[in-house]
Order: sequence, then C-alpha cells, then structure tokens
Amino acid sequence: MNRALILVDLQNDFLPGGALAVPDGDQVIPVANRVQPLFDIVVTSQDWHPADHGSFAASHPGRQPGEHIELEGLPQILWPTHCIQESNGARLAQGLDSSCIARIFYKGSDPQIDSYSCFYDNGHRRSTGLADYLRDQGVDTVYLLGLATDYCVKFSALDAVAEEFAVHLILDGCRGIDLEPGDIERALEEMREVGVAILSSSDLIGGTALSV
Repeated sequence: MNRALILVDLQNDFLPGGALAVPDGDQVIPVANRVQPLFDIVVTSQDWHPADHGSFAASHPGRQPGEHIELEGLPQILWPTHCIQESNGARLAQGLDSSCIARIFYKGSDPQIDSYSCFYDNGHRRSTGLADYLRDQGVDTVYLLGLATDYCVKFSALDAVAEEFAVHLILDGCRGIDLEPGDIERALEEMREVGVAILSSSDLIGGTALSV
C-alpha cells in the first residue's frame, strides 16, 4: 500500500503579510519541501472562497473577525476575508515546491458553509473527493502538515481517521492560530485521542517513521 502526504492550505493569505496570517506560517514551507520526495503521492488542499463567503465578517454588516455566529445551522467563527478564488492570496505559497503535487483539492467554495477539513465541509454534507482519490491510489496511510494546526489541519486529521486511514501529523510542518489560548495544545490532544501519531520531519528523514 502507498503512503500519501497531504499539504493543508499552504497559501499566501495564511503566511506573514497575508489576509489571515498564521504566526510563523512561512516556517512550514521548507519542511514541506524537504519531505515531499519521501512520499508515493503528494496532494494539497486550497481554501477557494467566493468573495461573499458566509464565514467572512465582511459578509455580516456590523460583525468583526473572531465573533461567533450560526451559519446554515452550524457554529461559525467569522474570519477576515481571505483566499478569494483566483486571487494571489489563494495561490499556493511562494517558495513551495509544487513539482511533486499530484492533485489539488479545493474547499470552501460553497458560500453557505465553511470547510476546514480537506475531506468534507464543516457539516459533512459534501465531500471533496479526497478520500476516494487516495483509496483509488492504493493509499492506506496519510501524513499531514500545513496551516493551521487548530483548524484545517486538525479537522483534516480527524476526518482522515474517520475514513480509516492510518494518520500521522508532521508537527514541525504545522503552525496554529491559538485564537483562544491553548487551542493548539487542545487540538493536538484531540488528534492524539483518536489515534493520530505525532512526529517530526527528522523522524521521516531518518527513515524511522516510514519503515513502520
């Protein structure tokens, strides 16, 4: 069986200077570039929002980023406008080696529902097709890195477990937001509790993690 690397939302808007910058988000790019050649298959997700997406504070007059609302029956944090389709902010990060990427999976394009996970929207109402693609490629084990640890990475990892993949998180290839202090640690614990193995890129490069 094959092993796949999932690069989660390594986009300009999530890097320093971007519309929704994750602190030190640019530091994951060298990690992503180092580990990609170690995998049979590399895929990436991209937030791909319409300009009027319901998760944007700007879509709700009088509301501010960080506030909580209900959107299509689901709890929703309001975010700054980010990753608008075809914009520079939505493009893959400058400096990311894309030569190994076999396929891009777009998410968040429905204006009525957000999509943190690269497998499903937040209501699990629509699949991106990623799980079926990986199974069709003979993948049984996935490794994730990207942005942000406590949102898109976490929910992608949880969905990967639910889809019955063996799941590993490359911790030094992730950075989080910590909107509420402790969010990153809580996210890591939530992933551990469902069986996600947490390791570092040095484990991969040393060969230990890929030999099990």
